[in-house]
Amino acid sequence: MSAPSLSAPAAREPIHTRRVTCQGFRRADGLWDIEGHLTDVKSYGFHTEERGHLEPGTPIHQMWMRLTVDDKLTVQAVEAVTEHSPYKACGSITPQFQQLVGLRIGPGWTRAVKDRLGGPKGCTHLVELLGPLATTAFQTVYPILAREAADRTKASGKPAQDDGKRPVLLNMCHIFDSNGEAVRRHWPAHYTGHDHAGPENEDAAREEAAE
Repeated sequence: MSAPSLSAPAAREPIHTRRVTCQGFRRADGLWDIEGHLTDVKSYGFHTEERGHLEPGTPIHQMWMRLTVDDKLTVQAVEAVTEHSPYKACGSITPQFQQLVGLRIGPGWTRAVKDRLGGPKGCTHLVELLGPLATTAFQTVYPILAREAADRTKASGKPAQDDGKRPVLLNMCHIFDSNGEAVRRHWPAHYTGHDHAGPENEDAAREEAAE
């Protein structure tokens, strides 16, 4: 039996549980559906102003989001639903999430979302859900397209060639640091380690990717 990932906790009792589930789907029409489901529950009963008494385990928040994206992760359609919330008017903001249509998931995504839906312009919990949805979109679409491109190259009998484009994963995390071994091995043209002078705008690109 494997050891737990966290150390044994102190004596405690459960209070609050948030669950976020995200899934990615390939559609028959060539687009991709990225869906998220968020719930918040308490371990105790409590009173709310508009919903009255909520029993333990009753969702205080229950929300769904579906982003339909193309191969470039550009949002083609959005559907947001608030089923459970503390106030009846919470769900009235969901039409504002149509402002995501036309945005591309990638560098600048977080900033663009905050500009359009931050604070009173949106719903805190649905906006928070857009973070893991963006990651799920990338993990759904990119590996499939990369595998299919590799299969086409293999079937053609031609050697794989570097097209010179900046790899999507470059500087996304410490493993794909342009100064690191993984980049030196997989994308030598973009390696900026001690034996290769990197582009002058590499720091700016890294900061943009972090957004």
